[in-house]
Amino acid sequence: MLLLRIWNLASQPATTNPNPRSRGRSFGRVREKQRTMGTPVGMATLAALALVLCVSMDGCAAAEYKVGGLDAWGVPPSTKPDVYVRWAKSVPVKLGDALFFLYPPSQDSAVQVTAKAFAACDVSDPLLKLEDGNSVFNLTKPGRAYFSSAAPGRCRKGQKLSVDVPGADGKLLKPSADDEAALKALSALPPAAAPSEALPSLSPGPDDDDDSAASSMVAGSVLGLAAAFILLWL
Repeated sequence: MLLLRIWNLASQPATTNPNPRSRGRSFGRVREKQRTMGTPVGMATLAALALVLCVSMDGCAAAEYKVGGLDAWGVPPSTKPDVYVRWAKSVPVKLGDALFFLYPPSQDSAVQVTAKAFAACDVSDPLLKLEDGNSVFNLTKPGRAYFSSAAPGRCRKGQKLSVDVPGADGKLLKPSADDEAALKALSALPPAAAPSEALPSLSPGPDDDDDSAASSMVAGSVLGLAAAFILLWL
């Protein structure tokens, strides 16, 4: 809505005053600015301002999160069986975001299930199943979304994820009775049974660091160029 108002302002034609002498020189400055707003330069300036606002408010594009921040989607390490619970609490997901599950397609999969199925670790009838090794689930509805591995026994070893997606107003929905049961199941997670199934590391790899640094550099460059453009033409 804010960006739309800025564009409407930029698109307004120049206005004139029927009695330009009535307000003296100060009005002349206002009228000059009004003329500027209706010119291509004025429109470009406001467009740049809109870009700055859009980037700073993180509203230009949806985000995609690599689930768990781990090397791969798999059974949690025995030392941190609740890794997916803690990760879900640390990630500020919103409507339109996506969750990325990375895993060997010959060994694992990712399914979206109901709250009841999540609590019981029943993956026999999922809402959606992906097994290509690069699974992306889009968060298109507010409320809790539930995911699990479909490999036998892995859900009960903690390889499952629940994320709470806020509504368009940013508020979380009240959990249902099924949601409460699912959350209770998460609080009683046992440790991962087999260390051989544990994931390699919780630390981000060099590629993750490079991607984060590149994203920061791009965002900084966009903001810097937009700010310079505004200062040049205002």
